Amino acid sequence: MTDIQVCVHRKLLEAQDIFSFELARVDGQALPRFSAGSHIDVHTPAGHVRQYSLLDNAHTPGHYRIAVLRDPDSRGGSASMHAQLQEGDILTIGEPRNHFPLKDAARTVLVAGGIGITPLICMAQHLGAQGADFELHYCSRSPTRTAFREEIASSALRERVHFHFDDGPADQKLQLPSALGSAVDGTHVYVCGPAGFIDWVLQGARALGFTAEQLHVEHFGAAVQDTSGDTGFIVRIASTGQEVVVPAEQTVVQALSEHGIEILTSCEQGVCGTCITRVLEGQCDHRDLFFTEEEKARHDQFTPCCSRALGRLLILDL
Repeated sequence: MTDIQVCVHRKLLEAQDIFSFELARVDGQALPRFSAGSHIDVHTPAGHVRQYSLLDNAHTPGHYRIAVLRDPDSRGGSASMHAQLQEGDILTIGEPRNHFPLKDAARTVLVAGGIGITPLICMAQHLGAQGADFELHYCSRSPTRTAFREEIASSALRERVHFHFDDGPADQKLQLPSALGSAVDGTHVYVCGPAGFIDWVLQGARALGFTAEQLHVEHFGAAVQDTSGDTGFIVRIASTGQEVVVPAEQTVVQALSEHGIEILTSCEQGVCGTCITRVLEGQCDHRDLFFTEEEKARHDQFTPCCSRALGRLLILDL
């Protein structure tokens, strides 16, 4: 993947604790095209690499647009984007990648929780342009925390978008049975937002009969793991036979780095898939949000930024 130098063309406060950033190439060339659901890696001013979904590019053709929620538990990424990044500043980004693509469906339901609206706006724009049957349900704490509310309400999407506010009356809150409808008519559901919100939507959808093939998810971050029971194990490098002890308090990436073995990482939470490594032998304690349950059961790849071993040894294809 090629890194791209971009300039912050515009920075706007879209809602409480949410800024949007419009980005244009420094060299004036066209930015790579992207599909709905794509994201880019952003090298933040704090030095961390973070993933941000791309909004529709119809807003300003030739530019990318992202939105960043300031996380109260920020390790520096979102906080530095808010506090340090200004119009005219230069950023390094990666080319678009898509782990959350739209599938062909008779009907599509998009369900956003808070900042989870960002990839779903792009999906809604694409579906609207195709004349597809879809609805977008946008849940947030309050109108003041609802990014792009006025923009959506004044757009061609307004008839397909339903707003649901936590501090609003009961009759406007999201009711999954009526929003999702029947699972047997080919409906596909896309959900993005906080982990608890995603779990609630998925549980409700499964109760209504939706299958795994009909449910599509993008996580922004992993839940905090209980590491109190972690123990050490050994990682063997297949190409050299070198063995590295991974103590309970370290990740595989950290332990290997101390021995001069570097694995490319980005989110460090098992969300983005950047660090995926093949496993030749051993069973993985998967702690990521990237792989499906079927993929995890094969124990042939894992995310060493957060996942561990179930036994005493993992042999890695390194």
